Amino acid sequence: MSTRQLSDYRPTKPDVAVFVSGVTSMGLEILAGRIIAPQFGSSIYTWGSIITVFLAALSLGYWQGGKQAGTASNRRMSWIMLGTAGYVAIVIYASDQLLLSASAMPLPARYASLPAVLILFGPPTYLLGFISPYSAELSRKEGIGEASGHVYALGTIGSIVGAGATTFVLIPALGIDAIGLLFGFILVGTAFALTLPSLTPKPAAASIGIALLLVVAAGVGPVAFDHRGDVVYQTQTAYQELEVVDSGDERTLYLDGARHSAMDLEDPDRHVFEYTRYFHIPMLMVDDPEAVDNVLFIGGGGYTGPKDFERKYDVNVDVAELDPEVSQAAKDYFRLEESENLTVHTEDGRRFLRNTDRTYDVIVLDAYQKDQVPIHLTQLGFMELAEERLTDDGVFMANVISAPSGAGSEFYRAQYKTIDRAFPSTYSYRTSEWDSVQNIEIVATKADTDFTEAELAERNENRDLGIDLSSEVNATLSEPETDDVPVLTEDHAPVDSLQSSTIGQEYVIEQTGEEETKPEPASIAVGPEFPDIARPADHGSASSDPIAPVPGLA
Repeated sequence: MSTRQLSDYRPTKPDVAVFVSGVTSMGLEILAGRIIAPQFGSSIYTWGSIITVFLAALSLGYWQGGKQAGTASNRRMSWIMLGTAGYVAIVIYASDQLLLSASAMPLPARYASLPAVLILFGPPTYLLGFISPYSAELSRKEGIGEASGHVYALGTIGSIVGAGATTFVLIPALGIDAIGLLFGFILVGTAFALTLPSLTPKPAAASIGIALLLVVAAGVGPVAFDHRGDVVYQTQTAYQELEVVDSGDERTLYLDGARHSAMDLEDPDRHVFEYTRYFHIPMLMVDDPEAVDNVLFIGGGGYTGPKDFERKYDVNVDVAELDPEVSQAAKDYFRLEESENLTVHTEDGRRFLRNTDRTYDVIVLDAYQKDQVPIHLTQLGFMELAEERLTDDGVFMANVISAPSGAGSEFYRAQYKTIDRAFPSTYSYRTSEWDSVQNIEIVATKADTDFTEAELAERNENRDLGIDLSSEVNATLSEPETDDVPVLTEDHAPVDSLQSSTIGQEYVIEQTGEEETKPEPASIAVGPEFPDIARPADHGSASSDPIAPVPGLA
């Protein structure tokens, strides 16, 4: 009796198959986010597309598998797994090219990632859907209910293992191609095991062929041409793909395919992107710049702003950067050096502000997920927290990507309205003369102020800041119309929807040391319609990637 009970717990071949299908299907779903995000961002629309496609493909596979369950056998499941592994090899080899092709489809921004997810992950997920009904048909359990419950349990346990292992172990430790290769080998190994002990030539040859195909796909790499320059460093962090790319004398930090920081290798003190000069405007608004003691940057990236403040002023600079590998890359490749006056805190920006007892004279919000400010750093609660952590004459600045007016300006106007609700006085500055999508700097003071351009221009003349801000002061924007946009709150912050109108528009970013001319569209267009171009932004990450999970830009 006890022997029979123990044998009931010994996994059968169908049990192993359904467990492995759960592991790989959920592992691929988590991996899909990392593959799709560099092209389309990690917005709610992207993840909605991923979840929708996976559930739809699995459901269709369950349905078709159930209809054909009468023909189920270990051999048929073996072929299904080999077919899935073969498609995984295609994903490894051609994902970049397939993403480019899919992103060129003329779809509204919120649906833009759907074709790419469908092409890349629909077929293998559909095939894996056959395994559960086949396993139920082959189950030794008595009765339909017991067999189906057994299969559901094993498949769900496999999904838990796949999700947990991919999220917490594989992605932090391996690259996307290596993870895909691992899933492919697991599928091939399971397919091979299903045919044992009676090894027949065709399944054996197919297993060897698919395994070689996976190795070749991973070894050759994606077929897409990298136009950006020489990749000097690349890794998958816990939050995003990180790349450091050299093009001529400029070194650029890419996070999930978007440019997040740049440095001139010949002149490291130069502001490559014009808008990073605007970070110094708060020093014109404080009562006495020499009395400024503490400055906080939320978001590190390449640390352009923090390094510049430490170099120009006698201040203590704290930086809240969520992703430790971003900070390490800044040290290794962007000449960041921590010191008594510059301290890096590996922590979410909002959590850091909530837990610190220090007050700051200047707080700069420069955190991005790909090219979108993390939602919890856009909300009224965060703005009120920042206001509480400022000194009496403290100044808050937020760097946002949006159009200054018209189509594509919704996020800027909503963010302005939210900041203005939390602070007595609010100002904003455009960073380009063109009306396209650009970096807009929103500046707010804790004190009730009424600065004019003339007054700030006079302060710029009289204060020795080590940087001339006359052109930046002249870029003041009029107070925007905000009646048609919401205050962003914890209960309602539709950032994805507000930013979706910027997809496909030109993104203008002026660079210093160059003749100011209107950029060519190919160099500034963003979004799925122009997949080769990632929005430049010199920001840092401050939270856990619309236009596009957590790190930020400078």
